[in-house]
Amino acid sequence: MKILGISGSTRKPETSGTYRLVKEVLESTGCEYELISLRGKRISGCIACLGCVEDNICVIEDDMADLREKIVDADAYVIGAPNFFTCINGLTHALMERLYQFRHREGDTLWGKLAVAVGVGGSNGDICCDQIEQFMAYNFIETIAKVSGSGAACCYYCGYGETCRVGAIVMMHGEGYKIKEEEIPDVTKCPQSIESAQKAGQLLAERLKNNHDRQAVTQKMQQVMMEKFKEST
Repeated sequence: MKILGISGSTRKPETSGTYRLVKEVLESTGCEYELISLRGKRISGCIACLGCVEDNICVIEDDMADLREKIVDADAYVIGAPNFFTCINGLTHALMERLYQFRHREGDTLWGKLAVAVGVGGSNGDICCDQIEQFMAYNFIETIAKVSGSGAACCYYCGYGETCRVGAIVMMHGEGYKIKEEEIPDVTKCPQSIESAQKAGQLLAERLKNNHDRQAVTQKMQQVMMEKFKEST
């Protein structure tokens, strides 16, 4: 069994709350894993060219081509994204869009696999977890756990955070607030987020090791999506 972890954060791994929570989940599985940061990678969004219809392989030439084989080979995924303007950041969104290449003509490469969604935001990462879960569901991948954390908004480091009236710091703490290093949000300072990541990793390992039935998961997720489509019509 192999788990693929992807951190969609563009920050350096050592300063990225997303990367650190994804890593915490992976380490807690006790399984073989690979962790990839999308920082510095060139991945465009889907351009709806339909070049993947014949063989379910995207024709866009960028760094997604190198990731494709890893996505295919993995038994499960831990996908993390930071909250940008109340949604997952553009780089992670582009990656998720490009999963479209697997869907044509009942392509079942990803069907029935498992995932953990990780989100980090200035307040929390709940909405990122929900959006990742939605992308997974379209590929009949079951998101078995969601891990949300609070990280430092860019306003803490831009140099104007204490005085910018439309920045996150003033909006959250009010005017006159002075940044203190020990008060800057950090997922490693939040026991609840770390514990949630550890439990998610343990659950993922348990599901994978306990006769994971991809066909049963596929049927479950197909039913979930059918119900969603019924609600929208």
